[in-house]
Amino acid sequence: MKNIIYIFVLIFALSVTLFGQERDSIAPKINLTTIAQVSQGESYFTFPTDIGNIEPLVFEANLNTNFYIRTSKDARLIGVLTAQIILRMYQENSLPVRTPSYIPQLTAYYRLSAKPNINSLSLMSRIAHHSNGQEGEFYLENGEINTKSGNFSTNYIELGLVKTNFNKRFHAAQFFSSSFEWHPKALTYEELIGKYSLYRWNTIFSIFKLPIDKYNKNKKASISIKGKTTWMFGDVYDWDFFNVDRLNINLTFFYHPKFLEDIGLFAQFYHGMDYYNIYFSHQITVLRFGIMTEKLNF
Repeated sequence: MKNIIYIFVLIFALSVTLFGQERDSIAPKINLTTIAQVSQGESYFTFPTDIGNIEPLVFEANLNTNFYIRTSKDARLIGVLTAQIILRMYQENSLPVRTPSYIPQLTAYYRLSAKPNINSLSLMSRIAHHSNGQEGEFYLENGEINTKSGNFSTNYIELGLVKTNFNKRFHAAQFFSSSFEWHPKALTYEELIGKYSLYRWNTIFSIFKLPIDKYNKNKKASISIKGKTTWMFGDVYDWDFFNVDRLNINLTFFYHPKFLEDIGLFAQFYHGMDYYNIYFSHQITVLRFGIMTEKLNF
């Protein structure tokens, strides 16, 4: 597993280095709404073919609805109100859906450049809540975490930068973001303290391969690659600072066939702490497939 992580980190470093800034006369202009769409993520639905140590699922669904607050499409400052819900249906008797993750959030983006040029830098700030809608005891009588009805709740603030550019060689739009996430103790369920990381550094890169057609004003990427790493700081169990378990990695490959309008197919590899609310104590490694929305016009 360590070799896989080292390879991922190497690929990430090479991506940042090789996919540098280049200008092109047919490079698309990217407004702040598109930057927000990439940063906020997509809705997806997985097939029951997960490969790894996650519990057998019928599906996992990420319902990610965004409402944009802006004065115009070219606005330099916009707000995004997101009602995100992640749910899993388990391959068990009666096919239960347990403790969905509710992650409502309000995000603001501000573009530093006056014009919507693809080579730009934007600021991002977010306040968010993450809970599972349960109020039961955190522990079972045997001392294990109550994943079925135990209370999980945290709130956090996230600040970061988003860099966009165009790669002439691969004719691709590129996005790179880095942000710091802080979960105040006073706004986090007390049983999570010392077990759940309250300080996190998120790094995300996205590459969208665009069609080579300077006359097409509504360009959609048929292929995209997205990667995310999260390093968890602070007290997490008895892990030392350099414990590899502090690293979460996510790599997603998306393909949009021409015969499909609003959805495409994706393959995703994830390794790290389970992001599904109170299941955080599980370390999972999973390869999954499914369908995803990615309504991005460049």
